Amino acid sequence: MGQEARIRVLVSKVGMDGHDKGAVLVATTLRDAGMETIYTGLRRTVDQVISSAIQEDVDVIGLSILSGAHLSVSQKILKKMKEEEIDNKLFIVGGVIPEEDIPKLKAMGVAAVFTQNSGFDEMVDFIRTNVKK
Repeated sequence: MGQEARIRVLVSKVGMDGHDKGAVLVATTLRDAGMETIYTGLRRTVDQVISSAIQEDVDVIGLSILSGAHLSVSQKILKKMKEEEIDNKLFIVGGVIPEEDIPKLKAMGVAAVFTQNSGFDEMVDFIRTNVKK
């Protein structure tokens, strides 16, 4: 049996959102599911997140956000991904996201939105199914 390349996931926190318990839990869960995870830490800029994604050659960029700025931050990340020609990477968002904003996020190009009610298995399955290797 050949060894399959591990999925590489960047988990990021952008802006002044200072709570990262959920992001750390997600990163740990994805690691335990066999993925290689890189956590950027708190209070990163969009440029720092995209730079890390390029340097780490990730398959997935995950944004954890609780601050309510999910629409504007996601738009900025997607724009920067396009500028840096990494818009072929899977971009997912998780956190406290109002249900009415989920269609808006998906319309702008977010592959999936995981709210506080989403299960970890759902997230793992989505990533495994949708990463383009």
